[in-house]
Amino acid sequence: MQISIDISYYPLTDKYNEAIETFLHELNKDTSCEIFTGAMSTSISGEYQEVMSLLTSSMLPLMNKYASVFNLRIANACETKT
Repeated sequence: MQISIDISYYPLTDKYNEAIETFLHELNKDTSCEIFTGAMSTSISGEYQEVMSLLTSSMLPLMNKYASVFNLRIANACETKT
C-alpha cells in the first residue's frame, strides 16, 4: 500500500538547527521513498513498510538524544506530487 506522510520536527533544545539537520540528513539517505522538504514540513511517500521503517530509524535516535515533538499526518488516500 502506498502512503504519504507530512512531518514537522520540533526539537526542544537550544541546538535545534543541529537536530533538524541530522533528521533531514537521515531521511535523505533513504532511496526507497520520495522525500520533499519544504519550509515548514517534509513530505515522504512510498510503500507503507518502507516509509514506517524510515521514520523509526530516523526518529528514534533523535528522541533518545533530545526532547522532541513530531507532528505527522499519514494518509493512504492522498497522492504526493513532487
